[in-house]
Amino acid sequence: MSHTESKILGVSRRNFIKGAAGVSALALGSRFAHAAGSDETLKVGLIGCGGRGNGALNNFIEAANIMKKKVVVTGVCDVFEGRCKNAMGVAAKVSPITAEQCFVGFNSYKDLLKTDCDYVIIATSPNFRPLHFEAAVKAGKHVFMEKPVAVDPPGARKIIEAGELAKTKGLGVVAGTQRRHQAGYQKQAAAIQDGVVGEILGGTVSWCGGALWLQRQNPNEPDAEYMVRNWVSFTEMSGDHIVEQHVHNLDVANWFLGRLPKSALGFGGRARRETGTQFDFFSLDLDYGDGVHIHSMCRQIDGTQGGVNEFFRGTEGMIYGGGKIETAKTFTTPDFPDRNPYVQEHVNLVESVQAGKPLNEAYNVATSTAVAIMGRISAYTGEYVRLTDVLENEGSKWYNLALAPTALDFEKGPVTAPEDDVIAIPGRPKG
Repeated sequence: MSHTESKILGVSRRNFIKGAAGVSALALGSRFAHAAGSDETLKVGLIGCGGRGNGALNNFIEAANIMKKKVVVTGVCDVFEGRCKNAMGVAAKVSPITAEQCFVGFNSYKDLLKTDCDYVIIATSPNFRPLHFEAAVKAGKHVFMEKPVAVDPPGARKIIEAGELAKTKGLGVVAGTQRRHQAGYQKQAAAIQDGVVGEILGGTVSWCGGALWLQRQNPNEPDAEYMVRNWVSFTEMSGDHIVEQHVHNLDVANWFLGRLPKSALGFGGRARRETGTQFDFFSLDLDYGDGVHIHSMCRQIDGTQGGVNEFFRGTEGMIYGGGKIETAKTFTTPDFPDRNPYVQEHVNLVESVQAGKPLNEAYNVATSTAVAIMGRISAYTGEYVRLTDVLENEGSKWYNLALAPTALDFEKGPVTAPEDDVIAIPGRPKG
């Protein structure tokens, strides 16, 4: 077992809670901080030019404006040329960009990483993120990557390993779990650390809403392009919505409790989806040990009650995620920047790098992604799944579970999409 794997379930409560300031304790005081260009000019490249990619680039530009920095976009890349052109329009707000700086295809991230960017935004679909993140770290780039960061156990472990490499290189890594950069949540994390609500006894986390968009396959369209366009419908691309979306709430639970769950037992199903391989709903019991259980619930079904919430009951009070704290105690919390968290996460990344103390959120987001994957496996199979089965136990049948087609399969040539509307059935494992 590697050092990284051996610490998976042993990370201290204090180090988890320190995420309140978006700071990894292991990143502080790095002697190898990478000098990211000049302090006044931020060179950035974009991998994945869909809606979230363009949104993240806009957020980066807004963050630079707050810090009074200039932005130069060294390049953009995507599978689809039209999306690249859209991103070029965003880039043109701050710096000229030419067609030669627009890279197209499943291998195009390699060309992007050859540009002289210091920062890279990774906003491809989740199945590509372990491969792209590892490549960016090896290329010596500071990284902002969207969540989740993997769709299967090997992918989650690759993120952890590449995150450790980033530390040795003095590289900053921030993930799109923006609650860790949001003032309301940061204040609550600080209050928990100060014992304002006592020890957390249990709680609930949920993300319930309507179905996301779907895309039909066009006549003669290659399966690879169809899967990329319709990625939110395929478990193989997104990890299912428990991983792609609900990871936000699960990350808050891990952060506030200061530890990871030991196991999951859950169920789910599909009632209304029309394409892809995902479930419509999940319900999990997450066992955090010491008698602490968190109920996790998520749903994507139109016409149903919605809500995105986290709630935790402590021995001396209650926490409502991002909102109020109920306790008889008198307390104060530190002040945190009360900005758009989608912007603040980029501010925190750049400021940490330029201060020589680069943030590194790879471990936090990888383990929260792994918790979501553990829950999906349990719901798909109906089995009790331990987090060690996903992250440590090489003898587990889940340890090497890799969803296909893989990111490398897309690079090598034509891929075959899973059949639409064929889903996992508990008792008959699909993965």
